[in-house]
Amino acid sequence: MRRCFELAKLGEGNVAPNPMVGAVLVFNELVIGEGYHRAYGQAHAEVNCINSVAKEHVHLIDQSILYVSLEPCSHFGKTPPCTDLILEKKIPKVVIACRDPFLQVNGNGIQQLKAAGIEVITPLLEKEALELNKRFFTFHTQHRPYIILKWAQTANEMIARSDYSRLLISNEKTNRQVHKWRTEEAAILVGTTTALQDNPSLTNRLWKGNNPIRLVIDKDLKIPAAHQLLDGKVKTIVFNGIRQENVGSLLYHRISGKENWVEQMIEALYEMNIQSVLVEGGASLLQSFIDANCWDEARVITNTAMEIPAGLKAPLLSNAEKWSTQIIEQDTIQYYHRISVV
Repeated sequence: MRRCFELAKLGEGNVAPNPMVGAVLVFNELVIGEGYHRAYGQAHAEVNCINSVAKEHVHLIDQSILYVSLEPCSHFGKTPPCTDLILEKKIPKVVIACRDPFLQVNGNGIQQLKAAGIEVITPLLEKEALELNKRFFTFHTQHRPYIILKWAQTANEMIARSDYSRLLISNEKTNRQVHKWRTEEAAILVGTTTALQDNPSLTNRLWKGNNPIRLVIDKDLKIPAAHQLLDGKVKTIVFNGIRQENVGSLLYHRISGKENWVEQMIEALYEMNIQSVLVEGGASLLQSFIDANCWDEARVITNTAMEIPAGLKAPLLSNAEKWSTQIIEQDTIQYYHRISVV
């Protein structure tokens, strides 16, 4: 099963909104097939696993055990049901890490296999399976995107100068890692001040992979058309209080009223099938997510060698538990999980 997880991770950044899934076919102690879901709309892990079996081992398929990191699908989507293939190949035993919460599966795949006389063992390493697809599970069980907060701060916890003049806090290696993070999420979000002051492109130009959908809050549509966020090169959603319109790759999405913008935006993103969001700033926007208790992870980059005498204070995390620390030269990255409040 751990090998299934390793294989599943190979699809990271390419399969959303589907989950990452890996599968391994074993005869006695011999692995005769491996596969993973490579890209959205393409064959699922089970199909790729079975298709990978060498000719000399095909006769062993109906005597083998299939290990899969998520419940096999039982419905027609972009591809046929994986349960049908398992039944067709007469695989006698299937070991599943965890159940799929997607409404059209959600136990139906397991039930179909059992009803056909297949021995099903589940769950196995469920905690690890849930962590692997935390974005997918959050989206389908909590009906919102998985939200990651990220910011860089000086050693004295400033994220910008008082006059917002350019301040490069993190080093080049850390910046490359941040761009890798961008390829792992469906969307990236900034507020009006960050868009106006920094004129960011919010692309992953320092790392190979798909660009996230760009999200920006611009309540009064103050961002100039010449700014990079509005260049039309990447799908961009502008949350505002004035306009509802599609203009090429730009979507202007109107939020009504002056209150509960975070909640309304999260609801809209769920309706748009956007499973994860990396919130990159600024301080006010980040703090609004923290205050609303609407976040899952925080990644805080601190340049331990830099201090400025005055500036914009970093957000203040609450209900947070640090679970990991990474050091990249003078930068320290601290990773936090949100503590659920009952």
